[in-house]
Amino acid sequence: MPTRRQALLGLAAAGITPTMAGCRGTASEAPTGVRRIDGSLRSRHVPGSSSYAVATPEKDAPTGLIIALHGYGSNGPHMMELLGLADHVKRTGLAIAAISGGNYYWHARRAVSTGKNQHPALDPGAMVLDDFIPAARKLTGIPESMPVSFLGFSMGGYGSLLLASQLGPEKVLGIVPTSAALWTDPGMSAAGAFDDREDFLAHDVFTRTEVLSRIPMRLDCGTSDSFIDANRAFADKLPHAVTNFDAGGHTGDYWHAHAGRQLEWLTSLARP
Repeated sequence: MPTRRQALLGLAAAGITPTMAGCRGTASEAPTGVRRIDGSLRSRHVPGSSSYAVATPEKDAPTGLIIALHGYGSNGPHMMELLGLADHVKRTGLAIAAISGGNYYWHARRAVSTGKNQHPALDPGAMVLDDFIPAARKLTGIPESMPVSFLGFSMGGYGSLLLASQLGPEKVLGIVPTSAALWTDPGMSAAGAFDDREDFLAHDVFTRTEVLSRIPMRLDCGTSDSFIDANRAFADKLPHAVTNFDAGGHTGDYWHAHAGRQLEWLTSLARP
């Protein structure tokens, strides 16, 4: 995996609007047989630029595209390192694309201030769907006809469910939410996760189980995780989901330990 200094150098790559002119980045160190590109993109949906990290097989065409969504306080390149995702690319044949979305829980939010700038609204989820997925396809050579999969931890686990429900089963091959940040009631949600009660209800994945029931899903959560009860309640609404509720907490060690098996499971979905 790249060092912290190399990752920071990758984040400094100039970003462009991928829907207009493709996507560029800088090559970073990666495991043998893996090509990693770090860069940033700009989107009308979020202020500034969003850093990303993409890992793809160096020689062979990838067998699928995984969109990786990070948790609160993390970002795309950090997720690639924290979970060791690039370590599994050569073995699985998957391309993995991790994007930074801030701490806005991957859905449309009200106005935010960044320094002296006031932004009327932002939508990191729309940035992923409208800009990053097309850019990641160009970087990895994955055709538009091939469905994508989602993998996310904590806030990104919730985001994976939300964005997959918006794309639907024809465009999503599978979903792996890990330690998903889920709440069964608006009053239980973390401060800042939603603008208000109405925002929670509009983006409540518990109300989206009909469409999610038609997408293969694997749910992982540690039994010592504060989100375990909500994840179990969610699994009860989706009996088709593969569930793995085992020992562990809401930690990087837990997410790293499960990433390899999760990617293998996603790889199995593409096999005849």
